[in-house]
Parts: sequence; C-alpha cells; structure tokens
Amino acid sequence: MDKAINIMWIAALAASLTACVPSTGIQQPLSVRPIVKSAAATESNGAIYQAGVNERPMFEDRRARNIGDVLVINIVETTSASGKGARTEDNSGSIALTTPLVTGANGATVQGSFGAAGSSSVKSASKSDSSGSNTFSGSITVTVTEVLANGNLRVAGEKQVAIRYAQEYVRFSGTVNPSTISSSNTVQSTQVADVQVEYKGATNLDTASVTTMFNRIFMSVLPF
Repeated sequence: MDKAINIMWIAALAASLTACVPSTGIQQPLSVRPIVKSAAATESNGAIYQAGVNERPMFEDRRARNIGDVLVINIVETTSASGKGARTEDNSGSIALTTPLVTGANGATVQGSFGAAGSSSVKSASKSDSSGSNTFSGSITVTVTEVLANGNLRVAGEKQVAIRYAQEYVRFSGTVNPSTISSSNTVQSTQVADVQVEYKGATNLDTASVTTMFNRIFMSVLPF
C-alpha cells in the first residue's frame, strides 16, 4: 500500500514538472477551417466558366482571400526608445559676526576680541539616461480567420518548435489589406494593422525520465 502511494506521489511530482503551454493574449482563434461552399445550381450554358463553381480566375495568382486560406507573414519588427533627464541644484550662504566697538570711560574705543565667521555651500546634481531596443525577425504562415466587410483579412497563426525538452511558441495576429499582399502570397508585418506578436518558450521535462529518477531515489532510501 505504501509503495503504491509513493509511486502515485512520484507521478504527481513528475507531472508538475512538465511545462504547460504558455498563455496568449491573442483573443481570436489561431486557425480555422475553410467554409464549405456548395456549388450554386446554374444552368449550363456550354462555357468553360460557370458562376459559383470556379471563383478564381484562370490566370490570377493564388493570393489569400477566403477564410481558411494561408498567408506568409515576414516579421520585421524593430522598436527603440530612449530618454534622458538632468537636474542640478546649487545653494550657498555665509555669515560673519564681530564684537562691536566699546567706548571706555575716558572716551577711548576698544575693539572686542570676539569674532565669528562661517559659510556653507550645498550643490547636488542628478542625471538619468535610459534606452531600449527590440528586434524581432522571421516568418510565419498564418490562416485567414475572417473576411471583413471592407475586404480586409483577419489573420492569425501559431508556430511550435520543440527541441529536446525546450519548446518555443511564435504566435501572430493582425488585419491585412489584400492590396499589400505580394504575388508570392507574402506580406510584411509592418503593413499589417493591429499586430500582436508573441514569442514564448517553455521547458518540458520528460515524465518518464523524471519518474525513473525519483523512483530510483525512493527505492534506495525508503523501506517498502
């Protein structure tokens, strides 16, 4: 019984060490399926083109235009900011005290021997200088998730790369003007409105490896 409880505890601990998928601030689906369109019932007129059957012109490139179409985004985001500030304060003062002249009984004046003098000066200065820059470059293929009333395309996508125990997530969303899409079905991220770009990572420990490691430890230490 104790052995079973310990094994369950080890499994729970190993599961807790397994990384979860990083959260996202993108509030829309990252991928959608294309809408199935039924062919419109038309009367055959013997022509090659039939309305409602083939909506893409024969000699036009296949740029993204419908829900479910894919589009390549070239991410070329660069941001920089800097700020400077300075402040200087200078205060000074002085004071001097001397004993006044004293007139004696015979009319002679006597200079007192007491005297005091002092001065003070305070000077302070502060200076701040801050700057920052970020560069994000790469490419990601996104999916058209919505076609707006004016023809603009809402796009979103996610890329996951796993190398051993580390996983990287790149997410993108924004609004694309179809006129900015090149003939190769690509668009620069600087031409996309309402851009949200995320790059997050997670470390994922193999549950089986962790369980085996803890199992060896407890087998050698705890009596069963």
